[in-house]
Amino acid sequence: MVNLIWVSIFLIGLFYAMANGTMEEVNKAIFQGAEEGVTVSLGLISVLVFWLGLMRIAQEAGILDKLAKLFKPVVKKIFPEVPADHPAMGYILSNMIANVFGLGNAATPMGIKAMQELKKLNGMKDSASRSMVTLLAINTSSLTLIPTTVIAIRMKYGSVSPTEIVGTTIAATACGTIAALLIDRYFNRR
Repeated sequence: MVNLIWVSIFLIGLFYAMANGTMEEVNKAIFQGAEEGVTVSLGLISVLVFWLGLMRIAQEAGILDKLAKLFKPVVKKIFPEVPADHPAMGYILSNMIANVFGLGNAATPMGIKAMQELKKLNGMKDSASRSMVTLLAINTSSLTLIPTTVIAIRMKYGSVSPTEIVGTTIAATACGTIAALLIDRYFNRR
């Protein structure tokens, strides 16, 4: 359905440009946007590789295991249906830690694996379990301490102080995560 919406928007814009004689500007914008997209992507890849490397070093040093042990009691309260030794718990913890460090792209595969494991716990049903809904809510709001992707974009476009958003990001994502948990708990009790 979303694909149809995007195709419709594209076609409406294309026909509007043809009707108004602005196809040259549209073509210029398409190619300029594509070039800028590649440039931004290459810049983000370097930041992502850096943080993934740092996460790998932290994993090899045992720091991620210590963070997982630190967060495990909190995560166990959020996901009471998931057994503590189940693989889903490890994927959930990894997903949350990656999101805390602003590595949304790195967190996605772990979130998908967590959902697959939670689906197994749910008996492979087509309906989402409470834990699956909770993980989606937390992953969507994702408390972020270091917004690496946004900092990289701000650096790419020459921001004078690219890290000045850290404080507001922490406040905004903390509010979002708390709201997501409260709403999740409210609807689970109903």
